[in-house]
Amino acid sequence: MSAVPDETSIVDPDRFGAVFDAHYGEIRRYIGRRLDIATAEDLAAETFLIAFRRRGRFDPGRGAVRPWLYGIATNLVNRHRRAELRRYRVLARTGPPADDDGHDQRVVDRVAAGVTVGRLSEALARLSRGERDAVLLAAYGELTYDEIAEALGVACGTVASRLSRARTKLRDWLGVEV
Repeated sequence: MSAVPDETSIVDPDRFGAVFDAHYGEIRRYIGRRLDIATAEDLAAETFLIAFRRRGRFDPGRGAVRPWLYGIATNLVNRHRRAELRRYRVLARTGPPADDDGHDQRVVDRVAAGVTVGRLSEALARLSRGERDAVLLAAYGELTYDEIAEALGVACGTVASRLSRARTKLRDWLGVEV
């Protein structure tokens, strides 16, 4: 990952580019994994537009820029929830598209070897929004519990509970240890 910009980068309009340069790629990938690549480009750009407009409200005392950006991106993804759920349902029926970069398979491999993309997608669609957000921030964004808590605006204990419940549900639905 690129060097993290200092606090002044987020509030100084002339230096905000450093925030964009350091985090745009990972935010776009996170959104693309949750939705689709075309939507990811638009929502990643919108994430940074919102961050730029709200930069005066960013409080470095509450946390780092990265989880703050993931929080904005997650909120935008949630606005597109129906599309995300449709994508998981389609993947459950058809598997990943032929031109997929194989990420869906990597996620499946992380959860458990041998679990199909379809079964995992169906299981993810069945999780509550909070559980799915926590799981996907951990899996796609590789955020820590503290960073997920910052991104979602919840307590760290809530993240732990959501991830624990999600793991139990996924284990029951998929029949594998996660």
